[in-house]
Amino acid sequence: MPCFSCGARQTDPVRGASPWKRGVRRETQVLICPDCQRTHDLDLDTCSSCGSVALICRLGEVECRSCGSVRPVHGEERLSVSHAPGLADEVEAALARVLGRVR
Repeated sequence: MPCFSCGARQTDPVRGASPWKRGVRRETQVLICPDCQRTHDLDLDTCSSCGSVALICRLGEVECRSCGSVRPVHGEERLSVSHAPGLADEVEAALARVLGRVR
């Protein structure tokens, strides 16, 4: 999954914690690259109880990692996640290389 803001793709991490962060935007889980984390206007959803942006979205609900508040996802506000252009072609090429197939 690419960064929702700039489209950069996550690479294999070095040892330790990943510098990429998760967030929720329009009730959809998104990844945020280290460069975009420095941007202060990411337009992420906030917790209605405590105002934190430390949210996760799973199984039809949004949970705040700060205060533990949980609320259901409202389908009409969901962001349609667009796939990065060319990703399918890159995956197909990688599989062809690994499996020794000619494209």
